[in-house]
Amino acid sequence: ILLLRQSRCLEIAMDPSKEAYAVDLKGLNKEVVRYHFLFVVCCSSMDVIMPNNINALNGTTIKIPCTFTSCYKMDANRFLMNWTYQETLNDTEEMFMTFHKKRGMVPLRSDRFGERVMFAGNLDKNDLSITLSDVQIEDKGIYNCYVRNPPDRVQGNNSIHLNVVTELPPPRDSTIAVAIGASVGGALALLILSMVVVKCLRRHQKQELISEEKMEEEGKLDAEGVAEEGTK
Repeated sequence: ILLLRQSRCLEIAMDPSKEAYAVDLKGLNKEVVRYHFLFVVCCSSMDVIMPNNINALNGTTIKIPCTFTSCYKMDANRFLMNWTYQETLNDTEEMFMTFHKKRGMVPLRSDRFGERVMFAGNLDKNDLSITLSDVQIEDKGIYNCYVRNPPDRVQGNNSIHLNVVTELPPPRDSTIAVAIGASVGGALALLILSMVVVKCLRRHQKQELISEEKMEEEGKLDAEGVAEEGTK
């Protein structure tokens, strides 16, 4: 029942052409008011999603991701969005990209980034990601993504820390791992083989010992038989 009410409320809130919007609040029945209340409770906030950290190699191009979730479809006439940069949490934020209702995502004049920042997301999919080309050591710091998507009442924001390195860590040498694995495997194989050989030798020695004891026993019996015949 709750799911049906939320669905109906979403339909009413998203489509102003619905009859419920054309009626004065006093004319709304209690059922519609209850639907709207449920909708406001469930869809009054938004989330901005970004990883905490990202590494970039000096001189390369890096994508800085930012997406958001909202209960409402983006309205270009009301949507607000800003990208800002700060070296540390104690420094002032510098805005370098914003959203314009007619021109979309617009890079702003920036002495730090120049024309190296480009929009790389998809507004239809709530993707506000950007790319930063020719990454420099000075680009390391905090990148903030601010989003406001009315009628969501709360502004969403998140941040990511960019770390710039001069060289990538060396790849792991799989040859060493293979050699170690082969050595361990060979040692185990030799150990198992030696255990099998020792077991076989012991079994063979045991069989020989039993055979000798049996032959000695048979020899004693033959000697006793001869002695008895001589006595007779």
